Amino acid sequence: MSQNNAIYSPYGAFELKASYQKNFLMGSISTFSLVVLIVGISYLVAYITHVNADDIDAVVIRTIADLGPPPSVVRKPPQVQIEQPDIVKPRIGIPTPVADDELLDEDVVIASRDELMELTNEDITLLGEGDMVDIDYIPDHTEFVAVEIYPEQIYEYKSPYPKFAKQAGLEGIVHVKALVDEEGNVLDAILGKTCGVASLDEAAVKDALKCKYKPAIQNGRPVKLWVTYKVEYVLHE
Repeated sequence: MSQNNAIYSPYGAFELKASYQKNFLMGSISTFSLVVLIVGISYLVAYITHVNADDIDAVVIRTIADLGPPPSVVRKPPQVQIEQPDIVKPRIGIPTPVADDELLDEDVVIASRDELMELTNEDITLLGEGDMVDIDYIPDHTEFVAVEIYPEQIYEYKSPYPKFAKQAGLEGIVHVKALVDEEGNVLDAILGKTCGVASLDEAAVKDALKCKYKPAIQNGRPVKLWVTYKVEYVLHE
């Protein structure tokens, strides 16, 4: 009988019976805590996503026209930032007094309108009431004279091609300045720009004296005026 008791033991050892309830309770609590943690994290993520979605304005598309034009595929050049210059603002303030010696001289005489007219019209002589104004003034070839109508060439004289330049096969373009008077005649002619060939330059200046123009018009009357034109010397085969 004692031998059978040593080999055989009743179902479930005493140590297991004494600790299994404690282990079962600990496992149940751990499992429940893990489930609660997972569910809490899920609710937290859903709440954050819902809050961020509320900040975005919803775009409602009812028709195809609401979609708008497609984005452009053309690459725009990069914008270059240009520094704006520093502009000094004008200073507006109260005038400050100055010493008497810094004032303008009160004895300065300013020319009147009639005196200015006399200074500018020294070369103009009035022949009488209703007569034309005779102008003897000849402008310099570098002086600008404002006119309503510039001289127009109506006849160009051109002498035969210079012999030396023709034999050497030389060509060029000569710029000539001609002084046209009130009747359209050329009073004087000078070289404006050389072509590099002396014989061609001389021929162009001499020919300019025999040309004819329509005179320049200033204030409704003809005046003297310098004109510049070019003369082309080209050998034709």
